[in-house]
Amino acid sequence: MSESTAPDATPSGTDEPQVLEVRDVGKTFSVSGKSGRKELRALDGINLDLRRGETLGLVGESGCGKSTLARTLMMLERPNTGTVRWDGTDPYKLKGKDLLALRRKVQMVFQDPYASLNNRMSAAEIIAEPWRTHRDLYPRKRDRAARVRELLHLVGLRPSDENRRPQEFSGGQRQRLGIARALALNPEVIICDEPVSALDLSVQAQVLNLLNELQQELDISYIFISHDLSVVRHVADRVAVMYLGRIVETGSTEAVFDHPAHPYTEALMSAAPTLDVATRRQRILLSGEVPSPLNPPSGCRFRTRCAHATDICATELPPTVTDDAEPGHIAECYHPRGRVTLGMPAVA
Repeated sequence: MSESTAPDATPSGTDEPQVLEVRDVGKTFSVSGKSGRKELRALDGINLDLRRGETLGLVGESGCGKSTLARTLMMLERPNTGTVRWDGTDPYKLKGKDLLALRRKVQMVFQDPYASLNNRMSAAEIIAEPWRTHRDLYPRKRDRAARVRELLHLVGLRPSDENRRPQEFSGGQRQRLGIARALALNPEVIICDEPVSALDLSVQAQVLNLLNELQQELDISYIFISHDLSVVRHVADRVAVMYLGRIVETGSTEAVFDHPAHPYTEALMSAAPTLDVATRRQRILLSGEVPSPLNPPSGCRFRTRCAHATDICATELPPTVTDDAEPGHIAECYHPRGRVTLGMPAVA
């Protein structure tokens, strides 16, 4: 790896147009405690890109900020710093009809299909609910009814299921219904927040295959949030690894999984189960607890748990280093692992 002065999270090797650009996004929350109010840094300098038809996997421990990032991208939270651009447009500068039109492009599939659907509504009412706000999309009742049946068929449910309520469906069927609701506004991007973690393994595979088929058919982009590395490796084109509010490594799925550059990513990958003895890594056990975002460590956020940390790691944020074999593979580290350039000063 070689060192660069400025992060470049743009994926290489593709001519697909960019639908999302996130630059230096930070999000803080004010939290009250015994010693007064403190600032919780949920996101700190996030940089991401997403291209049309691509799946970006977002991984990291619980509490690292994945869901806060999803809510920020969904325009449910306003960032304190940095910019978010959908198709080159800053959504936080829009109002009224312009903002409503942009919101159509980005939808979400939630983690728990038992909590995200209203049991008092029928399947048809759940799918059609977004059209109550976006009334111009299907203004005629018969068009809405026809589109509901079409969406049910598209996600693998029967059109005759339109009058059933969520409690009459299995977990996998409920999540299919949630996907149909997300598709109701013909989005360009769907943010999937742990969409299969509440499902049985056999059902997980069915839902993942459905998401892949929909992407191929509709040219949708996904941001796929998960703690299950095997799932991410199966579905993602690129992976972003998150730790304590920062993206510490980004690259193609193959590069990140097979040649992790950041020590945290290396530890994550060593914990991933595999049936292939030849590729099985020695388990790396991290010491200590994840620091509190109320009082994050100075310099590198990971240094308090890193076996390779030195004095320089505590002084300032680490530089961005780039994989010489794959320029789109970058990490923030003074002591990167994996494929490195001989003689680089910051190599351990």
